[in-house]
Amino acid sequence: MAGQLLEKNGKMDLEDGLQKLSEKGKRLRKVWEELENEMEMTFDAVSCNESLARTAVAAFITPLNPTLEEMADVKTAVSEAVTNAIIHGYGNVQGYCRHGETPPCHAEILPGKVTLRCRLEKGILSVDVSDRGRGIDDIGRAMEPFYTSKPELERSGMGFALMEAFMDHLEVKSVPGEGTWVHMEKKMYTGSWMDRED
Repeated sequence: MAGQLLEKNGKMDLEDGLQKLSEKGKRLRKVWEELENEMEMTFDAVSCNESLARTAVAAFITPLNPTLEEMADVKTAVSEAVTNAIIHGYGNVQGYCRHGETPPCHAEILPGKVTLRCRLEKGILSVDVSDRGRGIDDIGRAMEPFYTSKPELERSGMGFALMEAFMDHLEVKSVPGEGTWVHMEKKMYTGSWMDRED
């Protein structure tokens, strides 16, 4: 195909070929912007499922051809939201300990579920992470950088700050004793890498 695009009267016409590729990329971009897709998964509130959530959201956005930076931003934001649900929502700290320490074998894993829901509509990725755990008493304070309710785990208190930095929109709702819902949005640039240079 590249040969067909670049061949013109026996000569290579690079400019014409790039123009045709750019037009094809724009058509593909329009298709992706009109695409709607949704997925939802519910998993146990245990530390190993944080990587499951990261992998699932990465697979969900891969067809959009995100940059490495976009992929890393979304995966990090999801990781922080899921980790918050596991540690703060349910108090499951096994697997999250100080650097170099081994988790105690007596650490109790409390039952609980975390739900991850992703939706793509008109080029906007929406991600919801929810739990039915303890809830947050003071959302404003919890969202302050460096605040953590688990200093004994050497948590940095940067979870919400990272979600806010890496996503375009962040909303948190919580009811103490009933759970927490985190909603994030990010405009996903769709199209080929050639269009990104414009």
